[in-house]
Amino acid sequence: MAAVMTLPRQVSRAEMGDRLFVLGGKLVWLLLLGVAVLLPLLAIFWRGFSSEAGQGGGLVAARALVSSDNFHWLLGNSLKVSLSVAAIVVPLAYLFAYALQRTLIPAKPLWRGLSLLPLMAPSMLPGIALVYLFGNQGLLRGLLADNIYGFWGIVLGEVIYTFPHALMILLSALSLADARLFDAASSMGASPARAFRSITWPATRQAVFAAFCLVFTLTITDFGVPVVVGGDYQVLALEAYKAVVGQQQFGRGALIGMVLLLPALFSFGVDTWLRRRHGDAMSGRAQVFRPATSRARDACYLAIVVLICAALLLVFGMAVYSSLVKFWPYNLSLSLSHYQFEDTAGGGWLAYRNSLILASCSALIGSVLIFTGAYLMEKTKGQKGLNLALRLLSFVPMAVPGLVLGLGYVFFFNLNGNPLHVFYGTMTLLVVCTIAHYLTTAQMTATTALRQLDAEFEAAALSLKAPLYRHYLRVTVPICLPALLDIVRYLFVSAMTTVSAAIFLYSPDTILAAVAVLNMDDAGNVGGAAAMSTLILFTSGSVSLLLAWASRGALRRSQAWRQSAPGQ
Repeated sequence: MAAVMTLPRQVSRAEMGDRLFVLGGKLVWLLLLGVAVLLPLLAIFWRGFSSEAGQGGGLVAARALVSSDNFHWLLGNSLKVSLSVAAIVVPLAYLFAYALQRTLIPAKPLWRGLSLLPLMAPSMLPGIALVYLFGNQGLLRGLLADNIYGFWGIVLGEVIYTFPHALMILLSALSLADARLFDAASSMGASPARAFRSITWPATRQAVFAAFCLVFTLTITDFGVPVVVGGDYQVLALEAYKAVVGQQQFGRGALIGMVLLLPALFSFGVDTWLRRRHGDAMSGRAQVFRPATSRARDACYLAIVVLICAALLLVFGMAVYSSLVKFWPYNLSLSLSHYQFEDTAGGGWLAYRNSLILASCSALIGSVLIFTGAYLMEKTKGQKGLNLALRLLSFVPMAVPGLVLGLGYVFFFNLNGNPLHVFYGTMTLLVVCTIAHYLTTAQMTATTALRQLDAEFEAAALSLKAPLYRHYLRVTVPICLPALLDIVRYLFVSAMTTVSAAIFLYSPDTILAAVAVLNMDDAGNVGGAAAMSTLILFTSGSVSLLLAWASRGALRRSQAWRQSAPGQ
């Protein structure tokens, strides 16, 4: 009897394509994350602790830096400013978010849109506007006993800059509410204040801490506002910027960068621990919460919202107006002379064109890479160890300030023995750094959207023997199009306004608009800096609105499945 031979199963072309798409895609994404995130951070520690000539000076230099009186003064100033800003911003953002989510005030889309204005401009813009309002020749100079330069100037500028970041976190937290809990509290005779203490506050205090940590980290690592209105009040972030850009002391910059990394890592670690303990905010049986009618409550919250939006409009309106004034404060006639950037130092129209290129490339390339990487991690099976490494590297940028990441890029890509040195000073490296800087938020947006999709989608594709990459392009991408467009919009606006990471990486040919604002302010051309900031503001806002309008038809077609069938 002839032996029965078992032939190996033939692997179909679709299966080979799926293996290449999944495993190859994950390996490529791992390589990109390693080069764009991990190696630059390791370069900072190598540069800071290296005892070689021209490097950080090792532990001896680190000990000398930390024990110096100047460092203690800088650290004390940074902590004082950051804690003050967080103590002001978080309560204001909580009240604003509560008004939008838990009251019946009118014109909520208008107030929310106005509150996001600081996201559309570089961090220097609030400082420039404060100079025109409360500076030595400011419009409202008489309201202050002293000028704006110093501690309170930095605090006010950072409050405006960080307000929308805290607001977005608190809006998400306050949007989750189970109406059954409030109905039960009301039936038991609990007052609105008691219901807030027993229901709302426990559900949102973790978000309050997260917002506090975010504001603290953004403030302690930002040098845009201090460089404009800081005066003699110096902070650590400004010292790191001056050490690298002004004094070419890269070792000192690396050591300060590592110090600035500590509060961000601490905040990220505590926030992650609290998230694990917090658990789910709502159950699957939760009912949508609808605020009850209360004229007194709505009037109070409307007054708070109007006052905050009026302050933001005053600041940004002043920046726009000052960019149109011919010669402040002696000739207040309107003119476009400040927009003639080719006649001024700082980069001119080349910087603006470069920012458009950077923002477009970062938005298009970054959204494709990030969304595809999130899909491979969330919707494919196998390679658990590889998925864990990808998730860890994807979350690292959230705990790394832009200033520190930019320093890491300098130390890694500027090494003569590094074959990637050819990219230093190019637009390619700026695109990579921008995508890496804003990776985590975009990744979380994509992951949230993908987790809402049932695993049966992929199972159906496998049963039909359809290639997974085809299913990804034809099914997953159209369904998740709203989230994908949010990522595109977020990356574009972030790239237009970024300055902290890019400040160390540009060359004369790749100077950016936000960097040009900094250079023009340093050169004393405050009007030109206001004009470039205004241009960035209107570009970011216009592109966001244009993208929303252009995608309306595509969204209507791709999201038709969400609509109820006729007769239902």
